[in-house]
Amino acid sequence: GDLATAEVERVTTEVGDEAVDKTLDILRKQRRTFQQRPAVEPAAVADRVTIDFAGTVDGVPFEGGKAEGFQFVIGEGQMLEQFDASVRGMKSGDSKTFPLQFPADYQGKDVAGKEADFMVTLKKIEAPHLPEVDEAFAKSLGIGGGTVEALRADIRKNLEREVKFRVQARNKASVMDALVKVSELEVPKALVAGETERMIEDMRADLKKRGMKDADTAQIPAEMFTAQAEKRVRLGLVVGELVRSQNLQARPEQLQSHIEELSQSYEKPAEVMRWYLSDRKRMAEIEGVVVENNVAGYVLERAKVTDKQVPFDELMAN
Repeated sequence: GDLATAEVERVTTEVGDEAVDKTLDILRKQRRTFQQRPAVEPAAVADRVTIDFAGTVDGVPFEGGKAEGFQFVIGEGQMLEQFDASVRGMKSGDSKTFPLQFPADYQGKDVAGKEADFMVTLKKIEAPHLPEVDEAFAKSLGIGGGTVEALRADIRKNLEREVKFRVQARNKASVMDALVKVSELEVPKALVAGETERMIEDMRADLKKRGMKDADTAQIPAEMFTAQAEKRVRLGLVVGELVRSQNLQARPEQLQSHIEELSQSYEKPAEVMRWYLSDRKRMAEIEGVVVENNVAGYVLERAKVTDKQVPFDELMAN
């Protein structure tokens, strides 16, 4: 097809001071300590509580419904919201009984969709203490020079690297969608059938991992995957032709550069580089990414491109 008619949305994202601040808050939270609250103070969001609890359904105890000395942090989603909310406001030594409705899709199949009664005794409340962002904090994170400025610069550099990879992935997806729309070819039915069968086998393997019995013999209609399989085959043929006709193969220096960039996210980059370079399968994955980048760049130079600024939080959430 005519790439000049392809419409592609190209996104960009900036890493501002707010993103650096949020990352600093996460790092502080990961290194928080807890100090016991006075007995007169109630449990609040972000407190770590130690409790004993016992639950029953229709008066009968159920598996996993009882524990002693159990700890969790209020407001962090470690417990069902109804349970979490019921503990808030309790004081050390308090006991409380409350009903709890388990979601229909709850992982514990025996109680999914049912209402339970819980008896909770609060043993201890600990308030969080976050470290200050100072030179000692920077040094604890292994920042050379140990200054707050160096810490913020390191965080910004890492965020920009992550943003770059996510933006590339999103733009590549947009390019691939556009390629499918403008491609003009009859897709061989045998290739579609083969891809459909691979997708069915992938689904069986996933069901098996999830613990489904008889996953190998489960009836999975091929029609579920036909459209997606045809799209994959069409895209694979089009991309392969572009790579061949326009010499978009991955060059050695591109592979080296991509591995170097990936390795910078780790504490020992040299070891990560050796890990990639020592395995053909891993290198093949890297080559696939670089080839896709080359194809995306080629298309973006010729297509109708609409630029869009995406907020940092939106990009990271996706």
